Amino acid sequence: MNPYRHFIGQIVAALQSMQASGELPEKLDFSAITAEPPRDPAHGDVATNAAMVLAKAASKKPRDIAEPLLVRLKADPDVVDGAVAGPGFINLKVADGFWRARLGDCLKAGVGYGDSAMGQGAKVNVEYVSANPTGPLTVGHARGAVVGDALANLLLKAGYAVTKEYYINDAGAQVDKLGQSTYLRYREALGEAIGEIPEGLYPGEYMKDVGAAIAKRDGARWIDKPEADWLPEMRAFAIDFLMKEIETDLEKLGVHIDVYSSERALVESGAVDRAFQELSRQNLIYQGRLDPPKGKKPVDWEDREQTLFRATQFGDEVDRPLKKSDGGWTYFANDIAYHHDKFRRGFADMIDIWGADHGGYVKRMKAAVSAITEKQGELDVKLCQLVRVMRNGELIRMSKRAGTFVTLRDLLDEVGADVVRFTMLTRKNDAPFDFDLVKATEQSRDNPVWYVQYGHARTRSVMRQAAAAGISTEGLEGVLLDRLSDAGELALIRQIAQWPRQVEAAAAAHEPHRIAFYLYDLAAAFHAHWNRGREEPGLRFVVEGEPDLTRARLALVQGIGFVIGSGLKVFGVTPVEEMR
Repeated sequence: MNPYRHFIGQIVAALQSMQASGELPEKLDFSAITAEPPRDPAHGDVATNAAMVLAKAASKKPRDIAEPLLVRLKADPDVVDGAVAGPGFINLKVADGFWRARLGDCLKAGVGYGDSAMGQGAKVNVEYVSANPTGPLTVGHARGAVVGDALANLLLKAGYAVTKEYYINDAGAQVDKLGQSTYLRYREALGEAIGEIPEGLYPGEYMKDVGAAIAKRDGARWIDKPEADWLPEMRAFAIDFLMKEIETDLEKLGVHIDVYSSERALVESGAVDRAFQELSRQNLIYQGRLDPPKGKKPVDWEDREQTLFRATQFGDEVDRPLKKSDGGWTYFANDIAYHHDKFRRGFADMIDIWGADHGGYVKRMKAAVSAITEKQGELDVKLCQLVRVMRNGELIRMSKRAGTFVTLRDLLDEVGADVVRFTMLTRKNDAPFDFDLVKATEQSRDNPVWYVQYGHARTRSVMRQAAAAGISTEGLEGVLLDRLSDAGELALIRQIAQWPRQVEAAAAAHEPHRIAFYLYDLAAAFHAHWNRGREEPGLRFVVEGEPDLTRARLALVQGIGFVIGSGLKVFGVTPVEEMR
């Protein structure tokens, strides 16, 4: 149960009672009513804005709604006190027994605690990574992979039917350059001196592996053949080779993609033509000229009549071209077709995880999705800012093998998948991030990965300690929890009860980093309470001669372990049993 959603239900029921008695008018919109923890815990457990949001529609002062509403809310046996604050907010103090019951919910659900029906099985497509298959995954791709995967897991926990998708950009000029680079390395693998890599081709040493692999397979078959013969083969081979490398790295990171979609296959299937016809049917295509960008006119600016999409009708700054001067489709046209294809597959809700360098592309793509789906589809784009890899505050050297960037594989080999995944989620996706290899593995509270994992390991340690003392750790979901009365214990229970709300709020906002902050705060509160027990033996989790009290406290510890484990599962991180 999300306790705050429960109280929204109680508040709405009280308001409906006021409507029935004539204290409020009929046909009020209750959708903006919230129930949440007050910023200051001294004000109570639950705060609601109900009177504030209804005042205008009800033609009443907020306090004139709040005061009779509070009377009804205080009649609830779970509410022990309440007050109207400021212009009309209501703060409620909730009975300790209500919170203990939420710990009971947690113990029954285990790591499934926080699972929600909020999504009601709605289909959501989360597309992430989608790196061009022209080289190894970088640490920048790693951030997008982790954010996308954690967001997909979070939405699954919140009750959505999620498909994880990777879009293979295997059409266009960049894969032709890849094919040419492969041919160069193929010749090299057969003993030819190729000299300097020409500008515009891919210079990384990883291309040697591609060239050697096709040389091993085909021998000298392609030597002295015209480009028209070898380019399609080199291109296809390189894409397949590098995609297998990418999939291997993703598996090592713990990312499992449900669907791989090919841009080339999409184009060849006629999907771009279908999308174009759909936009034409809606009268959203026309022939026209565009003004040059504001400021200095680019050298390659073409003042010509173009095939344009009416993007400005859907919030974009300018209309956008769909065809190039040679008559071929633009990348934008292909991307419209791809999102149209998602919609045709049943995904009205689409989430794309992009690198920050695509920020200027967001408005036009959102406009296109709105248009091609006739406003039935919605696209949310999460931009991931750059990642710099540091060692003790110093920027590390780039990977020699990759040529110009640090690879995901290098990062995984150094610190492991769990550290990469959790660390990447300790900042909001659109904030720049410095990944310090030393700080990410140090054992201190300044390292959120270690601190949260230590919290989980400590819960297991308490259980082992209890078992060694001859106290059963089984059947804790049936323990009487009334013995949990210390203020610190009750505060921990309230934090546990926050977990379902955190899941729903983070899922609704598409912000998995909120989970990292919550887990850190829960771990910090647990560590602090554990330290109190060192100074006050009566507060220890295992109390000699007090089996009932000890079992109640073990239930609390178990609940903390379940919630941390539940959060780490969303992140795709394995909880540790003990720290080494």
